[in-house]
Amino acid sequence: MSETVELAVVGAGPCGLGVGVAARQAGLRCVIFDKGPITSAIGMYPTHMTFFSTAERLELGGVPFITAADKPTRRDALKYYRRIVDVFELDVHQYEAVTEICGERGAFRLRTRRKDGDVAEYAARNVVVATGYLDTPRLMGVPGEELPKVFHYYKEGYAYTGEDCLVVGAGNSAVDVALDLFRWGARVTLVHFADVLDPGVKPWILPDITNRIKSGEIAVRWRSRVAEIRPRTVVLRSEATGEREELPNDWVFAMTGYVPEPTLLRQLGVSIDPATGIPCHDRETMETDVPGVFIAGVVAAGYDANKIFIENGREHGPRIVRTIQSR
Repeated sequence: MSETVELAVVGAGPCGLGVGVAARQAGLRCVIFDKGPITSAIGMYPTHMTFFSTAERLELGGVPFITAADKPTRRDALKYYRRIVDVFELDVHQYEAVTEICGERGAFRLRTRRKDGDVAEYAARNVVVATGYLDTPRLMGVPGEELPKVFHYYKEGYAYTGEDCLVVGAGNSAVDVALDLFRWGARVTLVHFADVLDPGVKPWILPDITNRIKSGEIAVRWRSRVAEIRPRTVVLRSEATGEREELPNDWVFAMTGYVPEPTLLRQLGVSIDPATGIPCHDRETMETDVPGVFIAGVVAAGYDANKIFIENGREHGPRIVRTIQSR
């Protein structure tokens, strides 16, 4: 690219697209890169997932998000955000990973690698990192976690009928997975280090999982952790007594959450709090402590991904663009 764009955005999730929409509305030249397809993280959600939020809270740029039901599904969202790209004619480079960023405000250089292996370079006055976190699951760090029967993502349960399945965690994702596996006829055990379900479990799902556990249809091991994963079994360790228990097991679904991948931010010299994982930034402008480098979306929440969702992350784009325009 011979010209210097005003904004280069890394990440084509909803919050990255939100930056592109705000830039388009302000008349600023913006290019968006993603190592995968548009909204690849939503594509990784369970096939039949329904969003917690209503459709209007997921909208970008005033474009109506129309759904048949009260709450949009994964498929609805995938279609909607592709429509956003078309409506605003966003310049999105799919399957083009940003491998390196250097320079300073007004003169950043981005090096990318395309899906065919070709390398390209781009120039931008400002950079926005909106890389999300779903690419890097939080590992349990136990022997056997690398076995092919262990998953940190979940699609649907039809393949696990009659199988022994362990679900690790007790938040929304773990509860959804446990219930779906149960309905597909799997033998499900839930394991959690605390003695209750997470307080943020969706209120319309809570009675269902509570009743399944109470009836014994879904087994549970409270105050326990996975100690080892073996080809045909899994070993649990009690937090209270240290006692170990070995259970028959075919599949492990570790719904232990995800962590941000701050490589590009560190490369640019952005300070990151070692305790929280939050990049140093101004919440009003979303600019980091490196001038011209901004963040958008869940990367701004560090290790606590439950603080930022599409609903509030979509506000980051307008803040960033207003800051750039003011200069």
